[in-house]
Amino acid sequence: MLKRSRALASVAVIAVIGGAGAPAWAETLQEAIALAYRTNPSLLAQRANQRALDESIVQARAGLRPTLNVTISGDYTRDYSDTAFDPDSDGASASIGLSQTLWSGGRIGHGITAAEAEILAGRENLRAIEQSVLASVIQAYADVIRDMEVLRIRQANLAVLQRQLEESSARFEVGEITRTDVAQSEARLAQSEADLANAQAQLSTSRAVYAAVVGQAPGDLAPMPVLPGVPADFDSALDVALVENPGIRAAAWTLAAAEANVAAARAEYMPSVRATASYGGASNDFDRFGDIADNTRLTAGATLSIPLFTGGLNASRVAAALERANAAQINVEGERRGALQDVSSAYAQAISARASLQAGQEAVRAAGVAAEGVRQEAQVGLRTTLDVLNQELELRSAEVTLASARRNEYVAQANLLAAMGRLEGPDLDPTLERYDPAANYQRVRNRGALPWDGVLETLDRVAAPPVTPAADQADAPIDAQLKSEVVRTAPRD
Repeated sequence: MLKRSRALASVAVIAVIGGAGAPAWAETLQEAIALAYRTNPSLLAQRANQRALDESIVQARAGLRPTLNVTISGDYTRDYSDTAFDPDSDGASASIGLSQTLWSGGRIGHGITAAEAEILAGRENLRAIEQSVLASVIQAYADVIRDMEVLRIRQANLAVLQRQLEESSARFEVGEITRTDVAQSEARLAQSEADLANAQAQLSTSRAVYAAVVGQAPGDLAPMPVLPGVPADFDSALDVALVENPGIRAAAWTLAAAEANVAAARAEYMPSVRATASYGGASNDFDRFGDIADNTRLTAGATLSIPLFTGGLNASRVAAALERANAAQINVEGERRGALQDVSSAYAQAISARASLQAGQEAVRAAGVAAEGVRQEAQVGLRTTLDVLNQELELRSAEVTLASARRNEYVAQANLLAAMGRLEGPDLDPTLERYDPAANYQRVRNRGALPWDGVLETLDRVAAPPVTPAADQADAPIDAQLKSEVVRTAPRD
């Protein structure tokens, strides 16, 4: 008994430390989501990556603008031949050069198109990361609530079994029951102590996961609110996913970028026109470097460059770009099928968890009635100690199952919304200030712009190779037969 008391004291200390060490912050799910939305490292890193990707439009549009450079050079020569009249000679030159591409056959224009498509694909990838993070927040929140409920159940069970052991010991003393009944009570109490320790360890683990995802330890969490926008049927969930799923949308924009890159590769066969100008001079003596100003000249001209033979380089670039476009086209279909799988799986899990929840509620009700009845019957000798212990075990098992079913249904609904593409921060909390990735794009897009950028871009697209789809987009969506088969076999509420 002394060892058992020490074990109970240890478990109690762990439980107190686990609960008291958690500050009362982020008490509601909306507060946890808002905090993670502002501070989660994965989300912040992806936003930074997207801002870096925005710079690609600046780099692509830089081809529309002139380049200006200054060149200063000097040289010294020592002639060791016997015939040299002046063995030492030196010189210097300085010039400023200007170069402006007037027409590149579509290289620049298609490069801009590809950069814009890649930026839009990056925004969809950012949406995917955001939804993954928020799904993790919801799961961590639900896990903590479930494990706190399980811990409460284990603590209540321990108290009941302690009373049962005391009662069994008293009845044994007066000869109403045998030593076997007391041993059965002791065994169940020892198992309850182990269950309580496991529940506390699981709660500590869930708290750690919550702190890692949200950014602070969980406090006294409020009940889980109803998730907005959960679809009532599978068909509507799938229809939304095929339009709004970030993976599908990112793959579509990646395909658009790949098709633009094919056109840019074909533009390498086209001529290009460039205007150049330079101004500068030279001097044959360092000592008279200032004479450069008296020997300057201005040179201006235009260059037409026509590629005639590149050793197969251009053809290889076009072939490679076409294969990348084919891969991007295939990836679009892969993302559609992945979204179909995710929606179907999450919807099935939500339906299954809902059925388990309803059954669990009835099981807890019935087990509670049965446990009370068995206890009363045991007091008048109609039931044995083992009957009482077994019924208590069944009641606690039903309560634990109910807590898990509640958590499973909620997490499945969150995963369903994520598969549909509707688990963004403002979707869950309308008061949350949305992070707008387009704001940074608009800020940097025209960095270094000149008044004639638009004219040159329009001119560059004249007679440029057109952007052609990698495949007929009518054949890209999920086959009607495949979709109908999934809809037909999907679970129903």
